[in-house]
Amino acid sequence: MDHFDARTVGRFSIHVLTAAGAACALLALMAAVAQHWAGMFAWLGLALAVDAADGPLARRLEVAKILPRWSGETLDLVVDFATYVFVPAYAIAASGLLPAGLGAPAGVLVVVTGALYFADRAMKTPDNYFRGFPALWNVAAFYLLLLRPAPVPAAVSVAALAVLTFVPFPFIHPLRVRRYRAFNLAVLALWAVLAVAAIALDLLPPAWVTVALCLIAVYVVCAGYFRTRP
Repeated sequence: MDHFDARTVGRFSIHVLTAAGAACALLALMAAVAQHWAGMFAWLGLALAVDAADGPLARRLEVAKILPRWSGETLDLVVDFATYVFVPAYAIAASGLLPAGLGAPAGVLVVVTGALYFADRAMKTPDNYFRGFPALWNVAAFYLLLLRPAPVPAAVSVAALAVLTFVPFPFIHPLRVRRYRAFNLAVLALWAVLAVAAIALDLLPPAWVTVALCLIAVYVVCAGYFRTRP
């Protein structure tokens, strides 16, 4: 930092907040290695909350303008890759959900397709929809470990999502898309409450919680088709 004053320190703390997501990723990975899946998702959930908060704070406080030396966008991508892709890829590979011998290849598929997606400068449309499945492998792993499908359907699901990464269908960004934004935020809040409940119950929630989470997932996947084209 060129000027060590209250304003720059305050703005730099937003970058520290973003970087804290990397600490969450490490702790999530340690939980995953111990096969403590609920603990892993607790840390990934905290990282998700940080990711939702740091961007609006940075824009409101004009961090990029005041601290041009530090790239919040690059920092965000590094942390997001760790929390959205790398740790979930390990969970998918090591969870035993896939057919024997396919765990490692599936994990490799996740990290490679996820890395390519993060490098795509056209990953978003002008009206802030994602193009294709936006490498939300943390959410995909959550549903796999919540539903625990048979090995073959689990493997097919991972392969299908990897392919959909490159299929340019509109996928909603609940925080950025303006159309139905209030409703989407309410749905996101409900999902967060239900997901926290499922994690608190060691991914063994009542059936109605699982059903509600699945219905929300269906809505999020289909919401892009209600998009008004720019």
